[in-house]
Formats: sequence, C-alpha cells, structure tokens
Amino acid sequence: MNVQEPIDTLLVTSEDVDLRLDKLLSLKFPKYSRTYFQSLVEKGQVLVNGMPCKKREKPSEGDEIDICFALSPEISLEPENIPLDILFEDESLLIVNKPSSMVVHPAPGHPQHTFVNALLYHCQQLPIDPLAPLRPGIVHRLDKDTSGALIAAKTSFAHRALVEMFSERKIQKTYKTLCLNKPLVQEIIAPLKRHPTKRQEMAVCSDGKDAITRLQVLSHDQNISLVQVQLITGRTHQIRVHFKHIGCPILGDPVYGISGSNQKWGISRQMLHAETLDFTHPITGEQIHVCAPLPADMQRQIDIFFPSMR
Repeated sequence: MNVQEPIDTLLVTSEDVDLRLDKLLSLKFPKYSRTYFQSLVEKGQVLVNGMPCKKREKPSEGDEIDICFALSPEISLEPENIPLDILFEDESLLIVNKPSSMVVHPAPGHPQHTFVNALLYHCQQLPIDPLAPLRPGIVHRLDKDTSGALIAAKTSFAHRALVEMFSERKIQKTYKTLCLNKPLVQEIIAPLKRHPTKRQEMAVCSDGKDAITRLQVLSHDQNISLVQVQLITGRTHQIRVHFKHIGCPILGDPVYGISGSNQKWGISRQMLHAETLDFTHPITGEQIHVCAPLPADMQRQIDIFFPSMR
C-alpha cells in the first residue's frame, strides 16, 4: 500500500554529533527501529539539508534532516476478532471504552491489533478517507495508554458530520486523571506545538496552536490529586503537557511525568481516562451521553490514595 505519513523535520544539536544517521533517528523517534530508518535512507526518504544521504553519515550540528515516514509493507487493513467494550451503537456510529495499551489505528511500529482492525471485524464495512486510508471510521484519537470513550463513524455522512462537530467543539469530553501535587488553576490556557528537538513530544510555545484545558480537583491526599478535566480544544497530548506545564504531571506518564514518582507507586502508564462524551447525534438529533467506567488499574490506585471515596 503506497501510503505515507507527513514529513517531519529534525534539527541536529550539539548533543547529536558523532552519531550515525540511522542511530540518531532511532534515538529521536524511539517507536521506530534502526532497521526501519535504514530502509527509509536507502529509499531516499531521508534528506540532510535537502540532499540524499547514507545511513552511516554523521550529521553536523545545525544540519536539518527531513524524514518521510513511509508505512512499512506489512501494514494493511485486516479485520481482527478483538473484543470491543461497546458503550453505544446504532447504524451510524459506535462508541467504545478503549482499553489502555490499544493503539487506535495502524502505523509503523503498530501494524496490527489496533482499534481499526477490531472495528473492521465488527462493522465489516467502513468509510475510507482517501487522505487517511489507514484510519477508516476514525474521527478522533486517544493516546495508546489513555483509556476511555472513543467514537467511530460507520458511514461517510456520519464521519464528515462528527469530524466537523469536533472541529467546532460541539462534542464535550471529560477525563479523570491522577496527578502529582495539587493544581491551583481552574483553566489552563497555553498554546502547544511540536517540541523543537524531541519530535515525538509536544511543548508549550507562544507561537503554538491555542489549547485550553479546564479542571476541577475532586480529592487530594499523599501529594496526589484526583482531577476531573474538560477539554475545550483537542491538541495532541494536550492534558499531559498542560499538567506538566503547571507542575502537576500525570502519575505514570513515561514521557511528561516524573520517573521517580512513577517507580515509587509502581505505575507504568499514565493514569488518564476519557470518562464522558456529550453531543447531539448528527443523524437523529438525539442527545447522547456516555460514561466509560474506569479501568481496574486506575480504580485500584484511586482506592489506594482515596479510600474514603470507595
């Protein structure tokens, strides 16, 4: 399948010199293997300062590397009989409680066993977007290790309508999370963009896209807070980056969290759950409200930190 991810750009810093190109890229983009980048280099899909290069090349400080993340040949849209925890379904759309560890759609590093593979088996036929052929039915995403309510469209009309509703902020989403410290703010307004050097991460930047997160502390003890979060915008990693920005990183977050605290509590994935969705059904006009039950691991941690809430 001749499908490509968008081109990404990496600026070589002083810390990156003396590293072979393939090793440097695998360190900067850890979800991809060194072999994968060697293949991209051989196909001319990695350019250094706009020129083809060799995998053994050692870029210099200030060099600009363009990477076209072509999808590996083994990635294909195969239906898989993976059970789905269905919260709502009709002929137009489906809402599931996605478990943590499930990737939403196929991509390099995750060619199979995704929500899309399960969706294809469950629905048999889904609308294909020519601009995103590996994401049939997908109208929004959750991070791999974030659990909770996830919508998929079963028809082309529903897909267009739901994408537009998300764009116009007509779908209300709330999350629950466990974080370090106690947030003092009730609304975080901090624009986000791709991190300038850590290309798999997002960062707060004045020239980024608008990002707004509202929150309410539900309980606090042992320097841990249980927080309800409302997303006003829906940027990549928004909640995780915003909570880090205010000094209250999400417990268990391996990227934006604090490793010592994660190890202390024995938590290896971010304690973040998409709990509710509220919107007007784009076809029937019905008011839809779904609530995704908390996963067992997160509920167990809440019981440990806040036994009075049992």
